[in-house]
Amino acid sequence: MGGKVVLLLLFLLAGACYGNVDETCDAEGICIDTEEDEGEKDCGCGGSLRESITEREKKSVEKEESEEPKAQAEEKIPENELVLIPGGVFKMGLDKPVIPEDGETPSRSVTITSFYMDKYEVSNDEYGKFVSDTGYVTETESFGNSFVVEYFISKEVQEGITQAVANAPWWLPVDNASWRQPEGIDSDIKGRMSHPVVHVSWNDADAYCKWAGKRLPTEAEWEYACRAGLKDRLFPWGNNPTPHGEHWMNIWQGKFPINNTLDDGYAGPGPVDIFPPNKFGLYNMVGNVWEWVSDWWTTHHSKKDQKDPKGPPTGSEKVKKGGSYMCHKEYCYRYRCAARSQNTPDSSAHNLGFRCAKSI
Repeated sequence: MGGKVVLLLLFLLAGACYGNVDETCDAEGICIDTEEDEGEKDCGCGGSLRESITEREKKSVEKEESEEPKAQAEEKIPENELVLIPGGVFKMGLDKPVIPEDGETPSRSVTITSFYMDKYEVSNDEYGKFVSDTGYVTETESFGNSFVVEYFISKEVQEGITQAVANAPWWLPVDNASWRQPEGIDSDIKGRMSHPVVHVSWNDADAYCKWAGKRLPTEAEWEYACRAGLKDRLFPWGNNPTPHGEHWMNIWQGKFPINNTLDDGYAGPGPVDIFPPNKFGLYNMVGNVWEWVSDWWTTHHSKKDQKDPKGPPTGSEKVKKGGSYMCHKEYCYRYRCAARSQNTPDSSAHNLGFRCAKSI
């Protein structure tokens, strides 16, 4: 497994259980009920969970694939563009952290200078242009493997897999999985050029942004852009996970990890322009795929007022933000603006992508 063995432990950090959180209401009085549902005390963070990938789940995925537009050759690929993010002051982090061990606290006043940010996550189409222009080889392609969720993997590929993540057995190391072949050697990205590129390490993301004349956003910039001027809110639009009864983010619905009801319409990554944008005009700031940011990881933050913080000067892991399609409130409740997680700079997975920023 070479350089990817470290992922086995890192995924465990992103898969801890989180129970009751106080009910939180938005300005209109719409509340999110974060108490555990009756009869759903087991969040699936330990023990044998091979039964979690049910035939029903596989059929759901097959149904989603079969219902894709017949004329995939006519796939509409949104053109990414930089959005001006006006500078300002905001409260970064939380005074009452949802996941204390992630370093979500303390809340501190941060001033952000105006900057530009990609409207969308970087798509397969965009990353392909970068590779065609430069001949770049991703770290995943060099390592020869990456992690994929079990129900996306064909039976033929699964037969050759003998390892799994101990406390998250739905994640499997797949040989030849890469941005070109997201589920292994018998897969491709045909019909998914508008989807976010995945299986890209921090180093791969950084290389793309530099090629494009941009950079990765800082964690502070990312969180400021996610909040889009809203104060004390969980999500880019408020506190209600389903505003107006609609799904505005691609996460796991149903009981994790037993059944994903696909209420938002997607089992895995969806197009970069799905769901309404936030007030800054940014799409998919939470859910869909995790997004790399430039900062080195730390869980210790100063309470002092800061301007354009860039995180620690050195470290061993990089910060990622936004959560992904695999997140659920009982497993990885990190599809919140203040939420955060980490991986080594050479790590990659089926739910990890990025977007770029640019200084003015």
